Amino acid sequence: MKIVTDSAADLPVEDISKEEISVLPLYIQFPEGEIGSHQLTHDEFYNRLRDMFPKIPTTAQPSSGQFAKVFRELAATDPEILSVHISSGLSGTIESARAAIDQAPEAKVETWDTLTLSGAERFQVLAAVWGARAGWTKSAILERLEQIRKHSELVFILETLEYLARGGRIGRVQGMLGTLLKLKPVIKVEHADGKYSTVGKERTTQKALASLVSYLESVYGKDEPLWISVMHGQFQEQADNIVRMLRERLNVAKIEVLRVSPVLGVHTGPEVVGTAVVPMRLMEGIE
Repeated sequence: MKIVTDSAADLPVEDISKEEISVLPLYIQFPEGEIGSHQLTHDEFYNRLRDMFPKIPTTAQPSSGQFAKVFRELAATDPEILSVHISSGLSGTIESARAAIDQAPEAKVETWDTLTLSGAERFQVLAAVWGARAGWTKSAILERLEQIRKHSELVFILETLEYLARGGRIGRVQGMLGTLLKLKPVIKVEHADGKYSTVGKERTTQKALASLVSYLESVYGKDEPLWISVMHGQFQEQADNIVRMLRERLNVAKIEVLRVSPVLGVHTGPEVVGTAVVPMRLMEGIE
């Protein structure tokens, strides 16, 4: 079985090469033209984003034709394909994948809506890859993805909501926009529909980080062993701070610091930091 995903999963290069994952890029549309999100380094992109603010680029999903091409190529060696994608509540990427199925009749494609993005999407992609390698059936893999989707959390803070508002991805946070523009919002992705909602709002970044950690503690308690990916755009100092706070308050079995990809950074701005969290028990016993 082959696994396909998109660049919103924030997979590090080593994941992609080691796990042999097919990743379709989402695109960033600058005034001078469109480029794939993989064509800029993180810092090149965030520096450019700072320079052009208050204007921001737009983003675009892969086309159904691009998906069909990948499906046909993969089907030449294995017709069984699982296509795992960014939340349908935030992007039309999965609809492009579904539209491609009829264009690649030789492939047996099933799509999966992660109802999340970034590091939390990555957890589901990795589980799918490992399950396929271990010889799990597609139904067994999907059962595990359902559990990961249900029990993982993606929570982050922003220094400003300007990017989210200008990019039109603000969702339920819209109702608090006027007050939140002067505060530091703590935002999560809802399990029910994969859209953003507000956990809380604080006057300082440090209080927002503490609120984020308290929210995770309320979800997982102090005993559940967790795999945590700390995600940031260009905010290394606060990423280091949150690692320290997480280690003090939660049962951290594995922790790493990763970067938020350019295609997601369009909507968050450089100063985004957050966490993708999953119970370690759901990622074990697959490989």
